Amino acid sequence: MGAPVLVESLDQEGRGVAHAEGKTLFIEGALPGEVVTYDSYRKKPAFELAQVGHIFRPGAARVAPRCRHFGTCGGCSLQHVDLRAQVAAKQRILEDGFRHIGKVEPELILPAVQGTAWRYRHRARLSVRYVARKGGVLVGFHEKRSSFIADMQACEVMPERISRLIVPLRDLVGRLSIFDRLPQIEVSLGEDVDVLVLRILAPLVEQDEILLKAFADRHGIQFFLQAEGDPHTARPFHPEDAPELNYILPEFGIVMPFHPTEFTQVNPAMNRVLVRRALALLDPSPGERIADLFCGLGNFTLPIARQGAQAWGYEGSAALVARADGNARRNGLAQQARFTEANLFEVDDAWMRAQGHFDGMLIDPPREGAVAAACALDEGAAAPRRIVYVSCNPATLARDAGVLVHRKGYALKAAGIVNMFPHTAHVESIALFEKNAA
Repeated sequence: MGAPVLVESLDQEGRGVAHAEGKTLFIEGALPGEVVTYDSYRKKPAFELAQVGHIFRPGAARVAPRCRHFGTCGGCSLQHVDLRAQVAAKQRILEDGFRHIGKVEPELILPAVQGTAWRYRHRARLSVRYVARKGGVLVGFHEKRSSFIADMQACEVMPERISRLIVPLRDLVGRLSIFDRLPQIEVSLGEDVDVLVLRILAPLVEQDEILLKAFADRHGIQFFLQAEGDPHTARPFHPEDAPELNYILPEFGIVMPFHPTEFTQVNPAMNRVLVRRALALLDPSPGERIADLFCGLGNFTLPIARQGAQAWGYEGSAALVARADGNARRNGLAQQARFTEANLFEVDDAWMRAQGHFDGMLIDPPREGAVAAACALDEGAAAPRRIVYVSCNPATLARDAGVLVHRKGYALKAAGIVNMFPHTAHVESIALFEKNAA
């Protein structure tokens, strides 16, 4: 047990940061302003990772966690922090990244984009394991810092109707002949259908099929079965009963079908707000030519096209490009939205020039960021006048912002966070760059 220390701040993982004996301490469960003891579980010469011990006086931001499994389940790390303090901490992480990594500072801090704090998670990957000493099958997220599965009965961030299925799913899997050959259940919720994708490592027998059909009918869900390593091999258990999965952007009149194992928004309500903000910042006009890098299924491309601009989406997967093309046709936007396959992690200035001039650009990369695309942009008048960058990693956003500002002649006009995943340390953000006048 470490001697009492004063917690100074939160790090990007939601851990309290303190210092003692020349080391930086990262203490899970500790909050700024608290004096705490700590139990270290990993020691290095310059730092230690620890779990909070005794809290001498709770900080002003401390609240009672809503979930009974908080502290064991590794799915959420910030339920003990007031929601306003969560947002403020994420905003500081974004600003610190700009300052220390990119050496830039936004001219304007945008108000945080927020939504409901609970029941927002429409995508989840639940692990499944038979554990005899726990009395049977467990279904849930992994425990913190462990390969063990938390002994869960509910989840406060998944919709109530799905949370209520955790215990019945444990019972169902335990009755299957392949109870020890079913390691994962993926949750994928659409507008009109809830899908559970079962990862199975052995064939079902007739009694298994009877049990699955009865469960699906009783709880109003659809099962997909995935027997191969490729998630796109997942197929509906009863194809004749399987309605189409889709999510919608009602403000733009857009419906996007998706496969249950494809990447779609975990928090669709917040995604709708994010799309509105992104387009307000990008301000596409009829006749303009707009690029959407890392376009996915067309989440931003199709609304841009709906605004009258010519939208060009780029994605690294031929399968995703084909799906995005299909979504454009379905929404009557095949003439306004075009999609092209490109490895955006390896593009260069010659590739960028070959795409022609874009009036604006939207960039929504994975955690690795978009440094190759940023470096490939023209430094002169041919560059897009405005770039909106949607990020899921403040460190790579800050790095790429440094490239855009210091090498490509952009100004960082505005930036702010999008609290896409409340009660987690995940920082989603959005930034606006405008080309400086020559």
